[in-house]
Order: sequence, then structure tokens, then C-alpha cells
Amino acid sequence: MLEHDVIIIGGGLAGCRAAVEIARTDPSLNVAVVAKTHPIRSHSVAAQGGMAASLRNVDTEDSWEAHAFDTVKGSDYLADQDAVEILTREAPDVVIDLEHMGVLFSRLNDGRIAQRAFGGHSHNRTCYAADKTGHAILHELVNNLRRYGVQIYQEWYVMRLILEEGQAKGVVMYHLLDGQIVVVRAKAVMFATGGYGRVYNTTSNDYASTGDGLAMTAIAGLPLQDMEFVQFHPTGLYPVGVLISEAVRGEGAYLINSEGDRFMANYAPSRMELAPRDITSRAIAYEIRAGRGVHLDGSAGGPFVYLDLRHMGKEKIMSRVPFCWEEAHRLVGVDAVTQPMPVRPTIHYCMGGIPVNTDGQVRSSDEGLVEAFFAAGETSCVSVHGANRLGSNSLLECVVYGKRTGSAIARFVQNRKLPTIDEQSYIKAAKQQIQALLDQPGQYRINQVRQAFQDCMTEYCGVFRTQELMSQGLEKIQELQQKASQIYLDDKGTSWNTEIVEALEIRSLMVVGQTILSSALNRQESRGAHFREDYPQRDDENFLRHTLAYYSPAGIDIQYRPVTITMFEPKERKY
Repeated sequence: MLEHDVIIIGGGLAGCRAAVEIARTDPSLNVAVVAKTHPIRSHSVAAQGGMAASLRNVDTEDSWEAHAFDTVKGSDYLADQDAVEILTREAPDVVIDLEHMGVLFSRLNDGRIAQRAFGGHSHNRTCYAADKTGHAILHELVNNLRRYGVQIYQEWYVMRLILEEGQAKGVVMYHLLDGQIVVVRAKAVMFATGGYGRVYNTTSNDYASTGDGLAMTAIAGLPLQDMEFVQFHPTGLYPVGVLISEAVRGEGAYLINSEGDRFMANYAPSRMELAPRDITSRAIAYEIRAGRGVHLDGSAGGPFVYLDLRHMGKEKIMSRVPFCWEEAHRLVGVDAVTQPMPVRPTIHYCMGGIPVNTDGQVRSSDEGLVEAFFAAGETSCVSVHGANRLGSNSLLECVVYGKRTGSAIARFVQNRKLPTIDEQSYIKAAKQQIQALLDQPGQYRINQVRQAFQDCMTEYCGVFRTQELMSQGLEKIQELQQKASQIYLDDKGTSWNTEIVEALEIRSLMVVGQTILSSALNRQESRGAHFREDYPQRDDENFLRHTLAYYSPAGIDIQYRPVTITMFEPKERKY
């Protein structure tokens, strides 16, 4: 059995920042990070636009209070305001700390960190590294893991959380290289496994974003919070779904329909293209529905609208958003200097996740906490984003709460003993699970079932939702779960058997998808990213509260917990 003082699952920003903090706080602790890919290939590396902080380098009127208000308003008042206060107060310090670690932020002419406009923010406060911000930050953090001697298990897939008597004791993991199964025990376990974009058929997320941490938590009997709130990013490059960063609109690009109109004037006249993402995504979906979308031949009535950068000029495009120009050119053959880009909403981010308190400790219920289990980043829900996340707050959450959770873990493990685990029973169960997958004589290929499931989620739980639609979706999912139990694997080998990992991931996708749909069906209102055509109004009296969804094979049990309101009373959200 392997053992570490702390085991962190996930090699992205939140996991790496937590590991660095633990090592900084107490260099004697034995810390390990487990990553399904190489840490540098974590999805954080794809984050483009930037990281919000009220540094006041560009706008001297900015303040953490203004950042907090924008975040709470953006969240449609579902964010927990104590958590938002920590996020926005600590933002300037964590940016400067990253700079001292060596992160190469873009600069103003006088050498200070540059800040750009971003959707839903009332001031220019987004710090950035051109349009490769996640890449710049993650590289430095992974370098720091090496510097502090953190052990990295790369290309290991975690199959199971070991949770006994309300205490997290370790994990069971599978090595892609040779099929080896090991148990790791630790004094504290942290999940930082990112989001679940692959539950849907078009997403900005990478192929590894299958919601494994969320599913393992749910299967262990713990709740998931606010899973109905799925963020569509307004500008996914059509038809590939890859993201065109909000930074492009922050730098001045326009959204136009088939008639050449900047249609955001009809939806959010004060913010135009820099309205929050839920509002902008719905606006694009409405335009497409109304026949003002565009076809690839330029005619009206098509499935996308245009993102127009042409007026920005070549120099600005190539210096401020070079990667977005390159993506459009490489993937769809569009030269954004002279042609508009085809875009439509794409699944981007999960506002919900594993419920945690502001120290990253996982909740077992409204009141209870799970001993020795922590989470941070996109996989967690401390609820700084509520019903809709503002752009450039997610990198910030990963760093602020990764650091804070790391600090809490370093304190927690002092003078604790390693837990006792019956290693053999867990290894035996994991081997049986994998052998059963290899042996089953099913009739479906994994891809067939996965594609049908992703299409189902997109059709029945997308930008617009209704009771009837989502009820049909739940029935379809149950049929697909039957099919998922009848998949067969062609590869029977132990070395680099990616089919085994895909078969394990499909279980994660289904658990997460069912939780999203059930939570959405129960929330009979429209709030933030959750928009119901049969309940178009926000209903604070009945639904100003967080959903807690408990998974079981028989179905999903929904409970609720209150929202923490300390600074801003809920009011109508207008832009």
C-alpha cells in the first residue's frame, strides 16, 4: 500500500496550488498529486482570458467590494457572499504571489500588470497573459511542485474514494501504463478533478473532463450541490466547439447576426457584448431560433452567429488575442483579420460541484462535514459563482481556494495518524470491476453509447429547459444506462488500455448527467444559467437556496440548503 500525508487528485490549477501551499507551510509533509493526464495537460492549461483582481492598475475606482457585487449580481444572487468576500479580497495578493513565482503576465507600458474588460465586470480588472493565461500560470505551478519535491503520479486514473465511517482514508487507482491497481492511504484526501463538459456533445472542455471526482463523491453517498447550473460559453467556434475566449469581446469584438446587427443592444444595452455569459448565450440562441443565424455559405437561418474582429485591426488582434486568431485559422480556415468567426454557445463550466465550506472541507449535509476530505476548483462548490460564473473568476477561484484549502489541509494533518485500510478487499473489488468489463460479451461499442448519452443531455437539458423535455431526458438516460451495462471492449490487454478508462468514465458521465437533470427538473424557476421556459421568472421565495442532490442507483434524492447573504440583498438582475 502506498502512503502519503496528503493525496491530491487532479493536476490542474487548484490541485497544484494546494500542493504548493502545503509544501510551503510545512516542508516536512509528504504530498502527492495524482493526474489522469500529465499535469501540464490538465484542462486549466486551456484557460485563455485571464484572472480578475482589483489591482487598480487600469481603473483606480475599482475595489474588492465592487468585484464582490459584480460577482454576486452575476451569480443571480445564489452565490454565498462570505465565500465571495474571501475570493475578491484575496484576489490582488494571489496575483502578486503568482507574479513572484514567475508567471509572465502581460504589462502596461510602465511595467505594471495589464488589466482588460470582461463580461459582467464593472471595471477593467482582468489580469492576463495575452490569451494563454491558464497556460502561463499552470507551467509555473508545476515547476514549483518539482521545486518543493511533491510526488507526481501522472497518467493514473483514480477509480474510487475510500470513505469509511464518515472519514476519507485514501483512494484506489489504476495505472494506464501497465494496468497495475494500487491503494493509497493518506491523512487527508483532496479532490481537484475539474468539470464535466464531456457530459454534453459540444464542449470547450478537453477529453479528460468527464466528472470523475463528482461521480466518485456521489457514489460514496455524499451530496453534489447546484448541479443544474451548467454554463454555456457564448462563443464556441462553430462547428468544433473550441472556445473563442471572452478576451476577444473584452478587446472590442462585436457579435452580429445574419442581418449585420449588433443584436446585444436588444438584450443587454448597457453591457452589449460584455453581458454575463448566461444572458449572452441565450441572446445568441434566441437569434438563431428567430432565423437570424448564419449558414456557412453566408445565407440567413443557419446555426451560428458571427464574432467580428475586423474593425480591431491586425496589430491588436495579433498582440492581444493571437491564440484565438490561430485557433480559428487552423480549425475552420477563417482569417479573423479579414473574416468574421462563426460562433455559437458551447458547454463550458460547472457552477455546481462537491459542496465545501470556505476552508475546502467537504460537506456531508447542510450541517455536517466529512472528516479528512477536501475539494477545490471547478469540481467543488463553495459557491462563489452561484447560478452563473463571471468570466475570469474561475482561475481566481482555483488559486484563492486552492491556496486556502492547501493551508487548511497543512493544519489539519498535524499530529494525525495514517488511517487503517483493508487494502486487499479494495484491490480485489477493483480487479473484479475491471475483469468484468473485459469479460462482458456486450453488444455496443463505448462510443455509440457515449455519443447517444451526450446527444441526449444536449437535447433535453440545454440552454432552454421545460418539465416535459427534462422528464423525457431522464427516461432516455435510464434506457442508455441499460445499454452502458452492455458495452464490449476490443482491447483485452493491460498496457495502455484506454478502453478500460473510457468504460470507467462512461459511468462517471451517467451519474453526473442524471444528477444535473434531476436537479434541474426540481428547480421550478429561471435563475442564471438555468432557464426554464415554463417558469421564466426567478422565484426567490421558493428557490433562493442551494440544491443538494444525493445519488443512488434507485434515483436521486433532492434536499436544499440556505444561501449565505451578508452584503447584498437580492434584487432584479438587469444589465
